[in-house]
Amino acid sequence: MSQKVSVKVNIGSTSTQPTPEPTPAREPAPKKKFKLNGIQIGAICFVVLFGIICAVMSPITAASGTLWALFPPVVAIGLALITKEVYSSLLIGTLVGALLAAKFSPAATMDYLINDAMISAVSGTAGIFLFLVFLGIIVSLLNKSGGSAAFGRWAQEHIKTRVGAMLATFALGVLIFIDDYFNCLTVGAVMRPVTDSHKVSRAKLAYLIDATAAPICMIAPISSWAAAVSGSVDPETAGMSGIKLFCMAIPYNFYSLLSLVFIIAICLLKFDYGPMRRHEWNALNKNDLFTEGERAESVEVKFNEKSRIMDLVLPVIVLIFCCAFAMIYVGGFFDGVDFITAFSDTDATVALPWGAIIALVFTIIYLIARKLITFKDAMKSVPEGFIAMIAPIIILTLATSLKNLTTGEEILNASAFVEGAMSGVAAGLQSLLPAIIFVVAVFIAFATGTSWGTFGILIPIVTTVFHDPTNPLFIMGISACLAGAVCGDHCSPISDTTIMSSAGAESDHLNHVNTQLPYAMTVAGISFVSFIIAGYIQSVVFSLPIAILLTIATLFILKGTIGKKEYDPTKVSKGLLSQETLDKMND
Repeated sequence: MSQKVSVKVNIGSTSTQPTPEPTPAREPAPKKKFKLNGIQIGAICFVVLFGIICAVMSPITAASGTLWALFPPVVAIGLALITKEVYSSLLIGTLVGALLAAKFSPAATMDYLINDAMISAVSGTAGIFLFLVFLGIIVSLLNKSGGSAAFGRWAQEHIKTRVGAMLATFALGVLIFIDDYFNCLTVGAVMRPVTDSHKVSRAKLAYLIDATAAPICMIAPISSWAAAVSGSVDPETAGMSGIKLFCMAIPYNFYSLLSLVFIIAICLLKFDYGPMRRHEWNALNKNDLFTEGERAESVEVKFNEKSRIMDLVLPVIVLIFCCAFAMIYVGGFFDGVDFITAFSDTDATVALPWGAIIALVFTIIYLIARKLITFKDAMKSVPEGFIAMIAPIIILTLATSLKNLTTGEEILNASAFVEGAMSGVAAGLQSLLPAIIFVVAVFIAFATGTSWGTFGILIPIVTTVFHDPTNPLFIMGISACLAGAVCGDHCSPISDTTIMSSAGAESDHLNHVNTQLPYAMTVAGISFVSFIIAGYIQSVVFSLPIAILLTIATLFILKGTIGKKEYDPTKVSKGLLSQETLDKMND
């Protein structure tokens, strides 16, 4: 106790020093004036205009099966753009849906909100919640064991070239496909020593992490993202299980697939453009990995001399095997159903937690037997894993609640209105809808910083618009929604994934955002064109190869034009976003 007191005395004044004059009280900082930007004003105008159109078309007290049925998700989207906050936006959208369904009766509104929306959402997706929690615990265990750090040590010894260092970073990101949080928080910390030794700038490292994390999770059937998408799909509206729809959407998920192609190609072609070129030039010629800005906060990773690469790989393999086995088991494979049918008709809300809990028990026993962690450490990972998944669980609950009210046949029944409206739409315009959906999803995800909230809002609308599962545009629409959500999240400076990628690479966040935007927008532009082509061709056999060829051709054109010009360090390209702009987006 006396030691603590002496420290206080040393920090403050002592008896041998004159008492300093009291510091005048600071005047309170002036409050920032709330100022709407163009996006927020546009969102307000759109919501108000949509409400006026709804009122003209039908009375507000007869919302079921009319345009009013789409008003709750429009409110949620508008609020998300205005407030940049998804939780309250989804909650208010759900409340609006309950009010419309109850015809503004207070008691009936609460009944719809609690019973038909929230309780139904929790009970219907409880299995997905369990999977997310089990996955969070496994992620925590793998971080503590040091398996990912072992990969980093191996890489330092075996990777000899700069291209090899970047491709190894990409490979580790692909390996850790089960969760984007785990990916971002692990890959950067593991690969930093490797990329630093080969003079790869921190901005380039942050891009490699960010451009791999969400895209690879969005095309992996056994991941937290697959679980989230499955939880956002109503099997009755979609005509199939959520996991089947997710798997069918993978070949048309152009942004995710082309991002991976883009990374490999730009590493092998050995060139950069935009602000990234300046950062890479400084890293190679000045041994300056940062160029400018502050270091991001360091991410702590456990290093254990006993850990081996297999300590990371084996639990992930077991998780994949157990979940895949559980899917075909739940789908009836051992009851005589063929493999494809069993996998397509499985119930992910049962199969994923079924496989994850087996993988979790195996991981705990394996890591304790290897003496990498103690039983006490393993048990500490249980609450840590749960806490890490609270945000996704909340988003899923609110998004599913909104979906239940909007699409419920006996509630707002949006499908009845959309079906009637879409029946009169020309086939040519329908072919353009996937590209339009992609742009809308990019816009929402960029403004809100959340891809989960974006596809949680849009998937129910898309499944209602393309109500026929046999229509190729149905799958393309879902793919466009998922691809746009990833793209907008990837570009957004207020996205969790973007922020964690900066932290994992120890790169200045503004540097990461500015250097990444030209690359992300290049892939986004190619994806938009690819969705237009796919909308008319309606065959993944032709549209996906065309999209890949467009990506590679674009890079060759960029290298033949920009890449041929010798870099002039006196001409500084600092990027598209200033610190002032970033502060405004965060406000």
